[in-house]
Amino acid sequence: MTKPQGSKAAVGRLYVLDIGGGIVFTVNPDGSDRKNIVTGCKTPDGVVVDVEAGHIYWTDMGHPKSNNGSIERADLDGQNRTTIVPEGGTFTPKQLHLEKKSGKLYWCDREGMRVMRSNIDGSQIETLIDSSRGDARPGPDPEKWCVGIAVDPKRQQFYWSQKGGSNAGQGSIFRAGLEIPDGETPATRSDIEVFYADLPEPIDLELDLESRVLYWTDRGDPPRGNTANRASVDAKPDEPEIVFDHLEEAIGITLDIPGNRMFMTDMAGSVYTAKLDGSEKRPLLGVQGNLTGIAFAEIPQ
Repeated sequence: MTKPQGSKAAVGRLYVLDIGGGIVFTVNPDGSDRKNIVTGCKTPDGVVVDVEAGHIYWTDMGHPKSNNGSIERADLDGQNRTTIVPEGGTFTPKQLHLEKKSGKLYWCDREGMRVMRSNIDGSQIETLIDSSRGDARPGPDPEKWCVGIAVDPKRQQFYWSQKGGSNAGQGSIFRAGLEIPDGETPATRSDIEVFYADLPEPIDLELDLESRVLYWTDRGDPPRGNTANRASVDAKPDEPEIVFDHLEEAIGITLDIPGNRMFMTDMAGSVYTAKLDGSEKRPLLGVQGNLTGIAFAEIPQ
């Protein structure tokens, strides 16, 4: 699953969320030239970038006991900030995914116990997965909390994580079709597959569509937790491969496929990078707040 040695890193920027400071900031992929572009966010967690349209999107979790989560958008420089999914349109939105071809945003709703999507402008909000099994929102059971999301347009599927209790070994990654089967509901879908179960505490997901490999962070206890992991989605191994360890409350992950590298964040406030096979590990930034989502945006040449 390694990339050719001749791969070249793309010119681009990293967009990072500091949940403690309520900040969206950007840096070069080497960690230099930090710029705060949005402030005053309410518990930001998931971030995606649409370079072509010139937009950055992020989720605001709000308060986990209140139905006041939202999704915002701004220009890449932070100007023209607007709310596209209003407070209460989702409960506690976590990781966010942009599927550009279909013009859809996908996200996981933690205490809402849902996987959701909308049009890129925030209209037509839908629930694709309801994992509540009848529990009232906010859901009290972390085994039902949906956190990470990735989309596979080739197989017309999406993947999501349900993290389970802290360090409890209850975490799972699932996949299902992009459309609910006829005659079924988000709570009764028959096409849900368990990709992995009994994980320490899986959080954010990223999919390398070129190599057909799923990457994810896990914030459970070592040795399997506080790691970045990967597995082929078409020839799933019995156990995932750990490609990065010694993170501190691992959360965000993003991939630069042409550059053969990944970037990760943790709640201790660090940004790390490594090649996709986990080699050449190194920190980029430390003590930057309490970091959650991260997105790499390639700049066309």
